Amino acid sequence: MKVHKQFIQLISIIIVILFLTTTIHSQPADRQLWLQYMDKVARPVLSNLAADKLKETMPVALSATIDDSTGRKKVSYLEAFGRTLSGIAPWLNAEGGSKEEIDLRNQYRQWALQAIGNAVDPAAKDYMQWNGGQPLVDASFLALGLVRCPWLWQHLDTSVQQQVITAFKTTRSTVPVYSNWLLFSGMIEAFFCKYRLAYDAVRIDYAVREFANHWYVGDGFFSDGMDFHMDYYNSIVIHPYLRSIVDIINGTNKRYQWFAPKLDTINKRYAEILERLINTDGSYPVIGRSIAYRCGVMHHLADASYRKDLPRSLSPAQVRSALTAVIKKTLNAPGTFNEKGWLNIGLYGTQPALGEFYITSGSLYLCADVFLPLGLSEEDTFWSAPAAPWTSVKVWSGQNVPADHAMDVH
Repeated sequence: MKVHKQFIQLISIIIVILFLTTTIHSQPADRQLWLQYMDKVARPVLSNLAADKLKETMPVALSATIDDSTGRKKVSYLEAFGRTLSGIAPWLNAEGGSKEEIDLRNQYRQWALQAIGNAVDPAAKDYMQWNGGQPLVDASFLALGLVRCPWLWQHLDTSVQQQVITAFKTTRSTVPVYSNWLLFSGMIEAFFCKYRLAYDAVRIDYAVREFANHWYVGDGFFSDGMDFHMDYYNSIVIHPYLRSIVDIINGTNKRYQWFAPKLDTINKRYAEILERLINTDGSYPVIGRSIAYRCGVMHHLADASYRKDLPRSLSPAQVRSALTAVIKKTLNAPGTFNEKGWLNIGLYGTQPALGEFYITSGSLYLCADVFLPLGLSEEDTFWSAPAAPWTSVKVWSGQNVPADHAMDVH
């Protein structure tokens, strides 16, 4: 029995060594790999919108159960743009890197400035729709992108800045659904606050207080409105939006100092849970709606990494390794992109049945939010530390990992 146990332990050690050997040797290429995938996702959207021909070139696939084909198609372009920009914004705001990365960033900065200009210019062919329910959602992603990248806002012409303000104000006519949608209105007002523009504090306060006082259900999870749903919306929207809004307002008037420590604890616990959901091959449970957002369902884990706010139980290297596996799993499957480089509906390749009634081609670009850590320099520990096994790899190779425990916050 003792020999058998030692043999099992030896095999486990060998498996971990093999994992580390292969990943450590590939570690210097992780950032380059992320940049390649980011470029593959973002290039069609940004380059075409910059040229004022996004509506001309972007194919719009609709879910078979779409609720309003005409309306959804009109908004799909703003979906693709706002979500893409929200994910690449920290990288656009960064400086340095290799000559190739700097050149790529400069190109994307130019495209982004031109793209924003066309999106808000009523005379442009690619002028976006800003009134209505879905436009509120994706205007908020654009606002989040501008919050994450002050460089863009500072380098826009004043006339374009004013057009952005006008577009964002247009969304105020939409009453958000009593759910995570409160955060969409809140994010737009937080954008105004960040850039010292007149903002509606009530829209922000309503969103923050509903989540803080009524919708926290425990162990890192908020309910999405009155009812709890087992899906990834805590990661897709709730945690990243709440943290960004609270930080912006606290940086201005400290209104939410009472909530910030509790939110930080909740954020860290939910990051732990997300990391544990990532399987050894980069897959994760196919649970809940909007699963076609692919690696974007790890938005919060990417955001916590970018903010350098991971819990002590997670090393940046193991999270990088886990997210790299997720990116490969969800963006490298055959059929993920069509022949012209646009995303197809699905999670692992082309799977149109995974699209709900609101899913269009533009919706899929929320996957770009996994790329937030590219806003960290290549010298940061997230990128420079040797690759490390994440929780699933440790457990399923036989390592003696501490047990997980629920977290109570009072």
